[in-house]
Amino acid sequence: MLQLPKLTEKTFDLVDEMKIPATSYPLVLLPGFMLDETLWDEVVPLLQWEAPVHRLPLGPGTTTEEIARSVAAAAPERFVLVGFSLGGYIARKVAELFPERVVALVLVASSLESDTPERAKAKQDAIRALDPSTFRGLSTGSIAQSLHPDRRGDRELVTRIREMGRRLGYEAMVVQSGLQRDGIAAASLRCPTLVIGAGQDSLRSMQKTKELAEAIPGAILKMIEQSGHMLPLEQPNLLAITSKIWLFSQSNA
Repeated sequence: MLQLPKLTEKTFDLVDEMKIPATSYPLVLLPGFMLDETLWDEVVPLLQWEAPVHRLPLGPGTTTEEIARSVAAAAPERFVLVGFSLGGYIARKVAELFPERVVALVLVASSLESDTPERAKAKQDAIRALDPSTFRGLSTGSIAQSLHPDRRGDRELVTRIREMGRRLGYEAMVVQSGLQRDGIAAASLRCPTLVIGAGQDSLRSMQKTKELAEAIPGAILKMIEQSGHMLPLEQPNLLAITSKIWLFSQSNA
């Protein structure tokens, strides 16, 4: 596992001056748990991607393999794949099933961790407590806890995240809560991989992020500070530039 130096907002200006070209391969972006394609609204323009960009959902399907096959069916023949949180698990499954098609892999705020029996039961208990007819997305409390402490009172941001879940609906909540996250490749992955974590992520600790990077041969690890779990919304500039620098280095490797 290699580690990139720390980046700051100033780095973004430096890269603009360097005029780093985007990779020529199409880009596929996968969201996280109860999030939709609007998760990437700020990130995509910052990437200045020249090839087509595909923002795909986590579905259809009721298992990680079924969803991964749906992603592959909707994706171009060869592509760069970015997965956020739960989308990172699906992205690894896509790379496992279709190694010849994934040019490079970026895993954002994800981990190797699978649900314990106790956690799985807690999720199912929470689902059973919901009323499908009144489902309006994730609770504001759970959303706030996923954010950087300075952003937890940001009602606009919390509402935006909750609206994504409302649009996906109760059935998506049932399916995504029940996905088994174990048995997905890491050590056998062979595509270039960048693992990005958030310094103040209450859902994915720095140790869990490091474990993911260490499990994937040759993976690069980068931590972005001043962000909670929702990196694409909290730090889109640094997320875009971290990915852009690394992908540029891969295209010139």
